[in-house]
Amino acid sequence: MPTIWQQVEVRGILDIPGLPGARVEALPIFRDSRGSLHELYRADEIPKDFKPVMACSSWSAPGVTRGPHQHVLQDDYFTFAGPSDFCVYLWDDRPGSAKAARGWIIQTGAGAPSQIYVPRGVVHAYRNTGRVPGLVVTVTSLLFKGEGRRDPVDEIRHEQNPHSPYRPPQP
Repeated sequence: MPTIWQQVEVRGILDIPGLPGARVEALPIFRDSRGSLHELYRADEIPKDFKPVMACSSWSAPGVTRGPHQHVLQDDYFTFAGPSDFCVYLWDDRPGSAKAARGWIIQTGAGAPSQIYVPRGVVHAYRNTGRVPGLVVTVTSLLFKGEGRRDPVDEIRHEQNPHSPYRPPQP
């Protein structure tokens, strides 16, 4: 069954229609003669139930897709600010949802800097659609591999399952 995709525009703070708990917000950027400041995290503006415990950053080469995967217990809060552009893909795998039959696409990064909150159970992937390596900052509600890195990773890695219905469209 093919996925029916819904485009989500980066503007203001938007709860993603039809995807309960997920939201996208335009990244607050403050510019002056020295350059710019990007607000990555503010306790007064994150989703009320999100309790961050870890932050990391990753660089993705042009054309690279990370995911799709999902978390059972972890919520993610991504920042896509550049220097490249990204396409983010979301599917709702929670009970009672449309599963892979419905998906959401968000064009973000240098051209539309944003923060995207992805609650547990929402399958997510992103592709660097730009021409330069792109930076992604991720703030999570769980420690990677738990306290002291002794636990299994909280991920269902759909990208490793050739029969998974969660597949981003091909460029």
